Amino acid sequence: MNHFFNILRYAKPYKHYAIGHIISNVFFALFGTLSFVALKPMLDVIFEKGNIPPSEKPIYTGFMEIGEYAENSLAFMMNEFTGGDKSKALLFVIGLIIVMFLLKNIAGYLANYFLVFLRNGVIRDLRNKVYKKTIELPLSYLSEQKKGDILSRVTADVFDLQYSFLSVLELIIREPLTIIFTIIAMLIISPQLTLFVFIFIPIMGIIISRIGKSLKRKSDRVQKEQGVFLSTLEETLTGLRIIKGFSAENKFNEKFQESTTRFYHFSNKLLNRQNLASPTSEFLGILMIAVILWYGGNLVLGGDTNSLLNGSTFLVYMGLSYNILTPAKAISRGLYNIKKGGAAAERIQEIIDAPNPLKDKPNAIEIDGFNNQIEFKNIFFKYQDEYVLKDFSLTIPKGKTVALVGQSGSGKSTIANLITRFYDVNEGEILIDGTNIRNLTTSSLRSQLGIVTQDAILFNDSIKNNLKLGKDDATDEAIIEALKVANAWEFVKDLPEGIETNIGDAGNKLSGGQKQRLSIARAVVKSPPIMVLDEATSALDTESERLVQVALENMMKNRTSIVIAHRLSTIQSADEIIVLNKGEIAEQGKHNELIAKNGIYKKLVDMQSFE
Repeated sequence: MNHFFNILRYAKPYKHYAIGHIISNVFFALFGTLSFVALKPMLDVIFEKGNIPPSEKPIYTGFMEIGEYAENSLAFMMNEFTGGDKSKALLFVIGLIIVMFLLKNIAGYLANYFLVFLRNGVIRDLRNKVYKKTIELPLSYLSEQKKGDILSRVTADVFDLQYSFLSVLELIIREPLTIIFTIIAMLIISPQLTLFVFIFIPIMGIIISRIGKSLKRKSDRVQKEQGVFLSTLEETLTGLRIIKGFSAENKFNEKFQESTTRFYHFSNKLLNRQNLASPTSEFLGILMIAVILWYGGNLVLGGDTNSLLNGSTFLVYMGLSYNILTPAKAISRGLYNIKKGGAAAERIQEIIDAPNPLKDKPNAIEIDGFNNQIEFKNIFFKYQDEYVLKDFSLTIPKGKTVALVGQSGSGKSTIANLITRFYDVNEGEILIDGTNIRNLTTSSLRSQLGIVTQDAILFNDSIKNNLKLGKDDATDEAIIEALKVANAWEFVKDLPEGIETNIGDAGNKLSGGQKQRLSIARAVVKSPPIMVLDEATSALDTESERLVQVALENMMKNRTSIVIAHRLSTIQSADEIIVLNKGEIAEQGKHNELIAKNGIYKKLVDMQSFE
């Protein structure tokens, strides 16, 4: 139930809809009960009950006689209206019943009208909250999760809440009030018979509760399995070229079908358990009706002088008894839905409540420029158990280009992850102009940085919108100028729609070199003072590499640059080259100095020359 109340917190902005929903449900329950009670005078007319309508308006004598007072008041009104004509009396009562049902249905419509805004508003806000938290969480959290599982939580789990927890909002007021008003009317008519209702309702609740105990566990299993096959689908779409290239279609097909088969079995068990709610509550309700029929029928047939029951009253009472069954079944379904939705709410809440170690400090500083230097001061960092960087120290003055080289796993890309604060250092500190980047707002820190990665990550949009990612107010002229700097205008100008051309999913309408040049142009449009280039040319062919290298050199002019390089021919003109080995600085200096040392750097250069 804690998860249920956590979700209800999101209904606060829509409290005016909630109030309208509650008021409408109160009237729905009231008119629903009165529509059954209004049957009694009609039945009295049909059965020609012998009581003479009161000629004077009845006087209220106390709560214990409220039933008789209400009945006599209605009879008095009907007599005043019809003048004792039974045909008119029948029309009067039929009209009264029609009005009661009309008011009931108007109230029901209004309740649903308000609920639509309430429920859809909560779902929208919840989905937005989960998405916002997902993009705020650090890469370390997302790298441990399956993409399909996160997709499942944002889509299927939130959708599940819409028809589990939030459908219960309708039941919180309407169904309990319908039962309460009905029981009050039944108590007024016959306290003896109503005793059986009080005995049977708790029994129904206990049985239904026992059936639903395992529902949350079964639902959790279904939702986790949904995340598994969505992950398989996402991996398939991403790696379809490799799957086809290695003729692995059958392998992935089997993997997907195994997951959907498990989902099939888990869903069957869950839904069959859920389907028990309605027939169980209905059967228990019919047992209750049967007992009332037996006991109440004996009271009517026996003509007990102490009983207020007669034929018409007993029929109304039976109608009221059956009127309890519908809300009772709805409540039992609602209890099932709460248990089922509990698993979805828990999975959603896991993301919302996930701690974000990279969250800005309360008094974080906004920086609006870069003036002096970047300093890595005694840095230690590890992703899991082993340190990737050990006591790493480096100072990069403004305007200088520093290249980081070394074998795979030496810690080069980790430097890029730390300066951009995708991860935080375990020990030591990174300073920009003497200020620890942990004390800066993440947005202002990253506004000083331009990033070009090995994988050119582009989005299914126009070239123009991809380039405006870091600077939304960039003009078309600025975009074209950036494309020229990045050596990309030569192919963009020949496209059918120029910078308005859509480049497809992940830019797949373009070649690798073209995508990388657009990535560089995107960084140029942003025009940050610090550039971080993470193996920007390592995945390119020789011709593309040449074009991209010229673009990079154009971009790095008058900027501070951290270049992580695999191909050493691209960084020979760097102001300083740092050679990393197992997370430590093995050598540093200019290209010629390092070649003269005849150490690790010379060996790396010789190996690439040999290649």
